Amino acid sequence: MAKYLVIVESPAKVKTVKKYLGANYEVAASMGHVRDLPKSRLGIDVEHDFEPKYITIRGKGELLASLRKAAKKADKVYLATDPDREGEAISWHLMQALKEDPKKMHRITFNEITKTAVKSSIKQARDLDMDLVDAQQARRMLDRMVGYTISPLLWAKVKRGLSAGRVQSVALRIICDREDEINAFIPEEYWSLEGDFQVKGEKKPLQAKFYGTDKKMDIHSKEEMDKLLASLKDKEYEINEVKKGERIKNAPLPFTTSTLQQEAAKTLNFSTQKTMRLAQQLYEGIDIKGNGTVGVISYLRTDSTRISEEADAAAREYITAQYGEDYVSKSEKAVKKGQKIQDAHEAIRPTDISRTPAVLKESLSRDQFRLYQLIWRRFAASRMAPAKYETTSVKIGADQYIFTVSASKIIFDGFMSVYTDEEDQKKGNVLNQSLERGMKLSLKELKPEQHFTQPPAHYTEASLVKTMEELGIGRPSTYAPTITTIIARRYVAKENKNLYVTELGEVVNRIMKKSFPSIVDLSFTANMETLLDRVADGTVAWKTIIRNFY
Repeated sequence: MAKYLVIVESPAKVKTVKKYLGANYEVAASMGHVRDLPKSRLGIDVEHDFEPKYITIRGKGELLASLRKAAKKADKVYLATDPDREGEAISWHLMQALKEDPKKMHRITFNEITKTAVKSSIKQARDLDMDLVDAQQARRMLDRMVGYTISPLLWAKVKRGLSAGRVQSVALRIICDREDEINAFIPEEYWSLEGDFQVKGEKKPLQAKFYGTDKKMDIHSKEEMDKLLASLKDKEYEINEVKKGERIKNAPLPFTTSTLQQEAAKTLNFSTQKTMRLAQQLYEGIDIKGNGTVGVISYLRTDSTRISEEADAAAREYITAQYGEDYVSKSEKAVKKGQKIQDAHEAIRPTDISRTPAVLKESLSRDQFRLYQLIWRRFAASRMAPAKYETTSVKIGADQYIFTVSASKIIFDGFMSVYTDEEDQKKGNVLNQSLERGMKLSLKELKPEQHFTQPPAHYTEASLVKTMEELGIGRPSTYAPTITTIIARRYVAKENKNLYVTELGEVVNRIMKKSFPSIVDLSFTANMETLLDRVADGTVAWKTIIRNFY
């Protein structure tokens, strides 16, 4: 007879967790939230200090009844919902709904669904963290206030069924502001000049870019270019300087939710929603031949680049064995200061580095494999030594004018042996010529080219996530749903990766800016996020925020 009950969020985790805990444990799923604010009304008692009124979510009655039954029989109940604010809140709601003796209830969290993590979480069971719960309650209520008090006004002014969300209104505004910039943009003309020079005894000409005199010279028109070409025509060209050097390129940090979404969008063309769906599957457990169900990546909603000591040590050991001592990073990766990293979170990483993408290929779908490979490579690279380049820069002089050539070649590939991004793949110049100072060159031809400055690019899902993160709007768990919502509401249309604002989106944004400037104010919203973080770390009372906001 099972003595202990463990409640997780999703049914996919039930199998995995059950396998690790054995016969004394019953494992059940709450299928996400069990209670919420009612759909049909505000559900916040404004008269009585903003008390929220929670009700059982429609259709969850039977599930709750069976959880109550299981909880009654058990000696202890472990609430093992996700390790973030949302998860803490779901555990609290479960506690309220199960109506069991609080002494029986314990909260456990694991950052990855592996045998060690699950078993040690039971040993480290704790009480609920009410600060985290309150931060989540506050967020839910702020969103509810905006949604339920402003949306009806949009129905009256624009059309029924529209909605104004707290974070999505700001995301919409960011996109609208960019469209305005693009529409107001006036291109400016500028010119560039390249020269082909013949080096004695070499077949291939040396290509160099025009720089200017001692300081860089900008060329704005055809007249300026023609004047310059005329004065360069009969000059003598010689090499003034050949400088050799070394530069290093450091390994990337492991993925956070936002960088994973950006990179998957750029390299795999995944929408943020798709990336999160696949990552959730990899986290909850994959059926691996001969191993049963195993969680292959750590928790997917995080803004931390920290890596646990065990995982770090395992990675270094693996790299030493596979690539050699030289390839292991000597330094510890520092976390960007200034942000509060959500509690004990880690970056997104494989749960076991020796489970290479090739090993898992048979067990994963094509898209799961591509995402896993991206996470695995990025994590392995983050523990590796920097790449080293040998650089050569050459200055070619003609009286007071200078042309420059720079080239680089890799002398040690370091982390790039497992992970390169688009930038790294662009090949640099290679100088084969033995160039020395004082060498005379003959000019073969000058190639002037006209350009125009380009307007800022339209947002893509990746660049919108990046901007939202930089501005401090939203949190790891909100980027994907926010973007999905504004597309589903038809405020924004997505074409070839780019996000365009629709006519409806423009109208809604205009009304919001005019009538509710603070709601769509970027710094107001970012400040709100910071206040919610303060609630989570116990320095601000959540009701204070709600009162002021209301």
